[in-house]
Amino acid sequence: MADPTLSGSAASLVLDNPPPILAVTGGAGWFGQALLHALVNPSSEWRRVGIIRALCKSDEDAAVVAKISDRIVVVRGDITDRRALADLVDGGAEVDVIHAAGVIHPSAVAEFFRVNTRGTQAVVDAAVSGGIRRLVHVSSNSPFGVNPDPLEMFRNDEPFHPYLAYGESKMLGEQAVGTAIRDRGLRAVIIRPPWFYGPYQPLRQTTFFKMVSGGRFPLFGGGHNRRSMVYVDNLVQGAMRAELVPGVAGRSYWIADERPYPVTEIVSTVQDALLAEGISTRRGGLRIPNVIGDLAERADRVIQRTGRYQQAVHVLGEMNKTIACDISVSKLELGYDPEIALLEGMRRSLRWVKDQGVQL
Repeated sequence: MADPTLSGSAASLVLDNPPPILAVTGGAGWFGQALLHALVNPSSEWRRVGIIRALCKSDEDAAVVAKISDRIVVVRGDITDRRALADLVDGGAEVDVIHAAGVIHPSAVAEFFRVNTRGTQAVVDAAVSGGIRRLVHVSSNSPFGVNPDPLEMFRNDEPFHPYLAYGESKMLGEQAVGTAIRDRGLRAVIIRPPWFYGPYQPLRQTTFFKMVSGGRFPLFGGGHNRRSMVYVDNLVQGAMRAELVPGVAGRSYWIADERPYPVTEIVSTVQDALLAEGISTRRGGLRIPNVIGDLAERADRVIQRTGRYQQAVHVLGEMNKTIACDISVSKLELGYDPEIALLEGMRRSLRWVKDQGVQL
């Protein structure tokens, strides 16, 4: 358990004692694995001694979670399975829930809404019916779209402006949580991470490393647009503080690294990390006119209107955008303090990739 007292700009925050049961959705995912490892690791400041449950929809997910620890109780079922969710939250006020399940790159647009919207509504309904102590809902930057100006940052008072179907599905998920807070007495906190990185990454992040190492990562318009990112351990800290800081139920928080990074800095820092880890790399990236990103976004919109989703087109259309957030409210109210910055986080990520036997 973390030292409950923080000093600094957040004054002093004393964390609640954890309840006996913590339930997690999305435990087999990228962030979910990092969270579960932190919860069971004896040296982690966020280690829990009570019951940890994880919702797993498949044998494959259950196997991933089982490898983390035999302490984790697997609850089998889909995110929309209300019976499984009732089992997940069983225990009433002795239960907290971290709702991290979500889909980012499906093959069909409908899956966004099945998982991110209807799945979140099902979790909310189970949480209300079960009378849990607190829900932490892991949202995204996408319900707010992109920054209209490269120098602007999202703070805590922007209206929704979702970016394509993923953003809309996550917005509707946030709204389901907000409605339950307002009308049904749900004690919940929403956290909004941007692009995250670190161990337990999916294949698409390995592709990112390979593109950067080969000098082939696209730099639109010179690569001066900014992106907020969050190392997975920083996100774990944000989620745990959202769960345990008293008096913040009903609030929403951006959880990211200390500052946004220009894309050129992201690429050069990853190249520094690659070299530091003994991996050969070519400096620079592919200089691409902004109009190519704009055309990719238009193509993405057309494709999604047909109900299909093409990951490569979507990512290309997003790469010339600024998506930057300000974490000052999270630091003040949660005592959030992102300890890992980009270079160290990327080095840790690369070490994990190498440990999995992946060649870069």
